[in-house]
Amino acid sequence: MSQSPYNPPCGGLPPQTALMTGRAVFTEAYAVIPKGVMSDIVNSVLPFWTGTRAWILARPQSGFSETFAQYLMEVAPGGGSEQPEPDPEAEGVLFVVDGDLRLVLDGHAHDLRPGSYAYLTPGAAWSLRTVGDAPARFHWIRKAYERVPGLDAPESFLAHESEITPAAMPGTDGAWATTRFVASDDVRHDMHVNIVTLRPGASIPFEETHVMEHGLFVLAGKAVYRLNRDWVEVEAGDFMWLRAFCPQACYTGGPGPFRYLLYKDVNRHAGLRLRSGSQ
Repeated sequence: MSQSPYNPPCGGLPPQTALMTGRAVFTEAYAVIPKGVMSDIVNSVLPFWTGTRAWILARPQSGFSETFAQYLMEVAPGGGSEQPEPDPEAEGVLFVVDGDLRLVLDGHAHDLRPGSYAYLTPGAAWSLRTVGDAPARFHWIRKAYERVPGLDAPESFLAHESEITPAAMPGTDGAWATTRFVASDDVRHDMHVNIVTLRPGASIPFEETHVMEHGLFVLAGKAVYRLNRDWVEVEAGDFMWLRAFCPQACYTGGPGPFRYLLYKDVNRHAGLRLRSGSQ
């Protein structure tokens, strides 16, 4: 089995002696779902998936995520799905954090390991199975693709984090860098799912305030994050949702790098009508 450098396993149940006080926060501008919340009693089972449990971290609903859904999936040996995606207009990203999987995409088999990334175009024919004798875990981000007349949807593709050179933010000497799986100027894509890495002591030194909605899953390390008016501590295994225009900044705590998987919606005009159910 491949060894994982990514977020720790979830599941289990705290003992009866544990205190109830934790770090979970849900506000109008952001949410923090810490790793300790992802217990055995809050997971979901999904149609046409076997040997699988899912922690649904974000879903479109009034007052919460508007553009995406994000799952942390755990698939037992031999488990998986031949009919994974029920929505023909959904695009998806898979990012493997533990174990070994076999993806069959448009009739071709691909072996995935920790660090593997797959972009799945709307309507792609795919299936997924765990291989080996240990469970596999991966993030699955789903979005309703926003079609633009005159633009083709992007093709499905596979990559591995190790194949991509992180792009340093200007003036940071690499202390703040982004691993980009999709070119920023490829406007066929209406979402980016990247990995952001900050070395110990690095920071995002200003309160970013922008139209992109975010989902951030901490893959490694720890930091203090500024979310709207609050400072919150986060660590590997935690998930954050940030509403569009939520001010955000952070500084890292060490001793190792702080890394997170980042979703954002991109490359589309601002809609001029509220989405159904929005307030």
